[in-house]
Amino acid sequence: MSRGILLVNLGTPASTETSDVRRYLNDFLMDPYVVDVAWPLRRLIVSGFILPFRPKRSAEAYEKIWDAAGPGTGSPLLHYSRNLESAAREQIGMPVELAMRYGEPRLDDAVRRLADQGVDELLLVPLYPQFADSTCTTTVKAVQKLVGRRMTLHVLPPFYARHDYVEALAATVRDHLPERWDHLLLSYHGVPERHITRADPTGNHCLQSPDCCARPSPAHATCYRHQCFRTSELLAGALGIGAERYTVSFQSRLGRLPWLQPYTDQTLAALPGQGVRNLVVACPAFVADNLETLEEIGMAGRETFLEAGGESFTLVPCLNDRADWIVALSGWCREALAHPAESHSAIS
Repeated sequence: MSRGILLVNLGTPASTETSDVRRYLNDFLMDPYVVDVAWPLRRLIVSGFILPFRPKRSAEAYEKIWDAAGPGTGSPLLHYSRNLESAAREQIGMPVELAMRYGEPRLDDAVRRLADQGVDELLLVPLYPQFADSTCTTTVKAVQKLVGRRMTLHVLPPFYARHDYVEALAATVRDHLPERWDHLLLSYHGVPERHITRADPTGNHCLQSPDCCARPSPAHATCYRHQCFRTSELLAGALGIGAERYTVSFQSRLGRLPWLQPYTDQTLAALPGQGVRNLVVACPAFVADNLETLEEIGMAGRETFLEAGGESFTLVPCLNDRADWIVALSGWCREALAHPAESHSAIS
């Protein structure tokens, strides 16, 4: 069999034009794994309450971070993902293609390119460290539908606790720690609480007690919240810092439903009052810098913290195209294809 690899990240608009941002948001928000209500209600929410207002604001935000990786580089998420694709292809020595779940490069085009290269055994690599239905499940389901019986499909599991992932994160943080810092904030993309309980295979563990993420359970295989806390714990251990020197929070909530807490914006506003003056922020839910890291945290979050009385704010870049991250990912791919029976997904 001829083997190949498909790297998939969430997505990015084609440009900062409002029309392109509207198209991207429509694709993203109409996914039932993202807004998990019946289609008529989802269409009403997206078309009636989000698309008339949000695309213009989002386009203005994208404008602030466009070309952040350098002149003419466009979307930083796409830029760094392309660099990862080419470096992984060189290291692994087999066909590697990049796609976005929403937007371009399109999933169907990437699968077609792999098929044209003779690939009939495919390793899907969702570039999301922690499991969530709104990232991993939707990606796997979409690729399964495209591949059908044309290819044997394997899925790389979430890598939130893999040693070399954590070490690459720790190295990135160390590389950007200022001389003076008081506290490390680890901000993860938020999800609605009901996404956590819906993914709980036991039906009675997630969010049922304050220590649910610390108590062993089969639910942890699909619990985004547990996996975020586990990444944070391992990262703190690798950095040699105690629990009192870091905080976990969740950003990017949308709508009025309860999302995972504590919320990042509220945490940033509260930390100066708790004696934190020099803050470092990292975003371990993302492997490449994007709107949520560069604008939401690096610009709006910085302003919130400083206006609340903070003195310095340091944003740690994502892994992007770091050499140690590329080596780690390439190693996982070779290992997964060498032992495909051990590659699996929590998604049936």
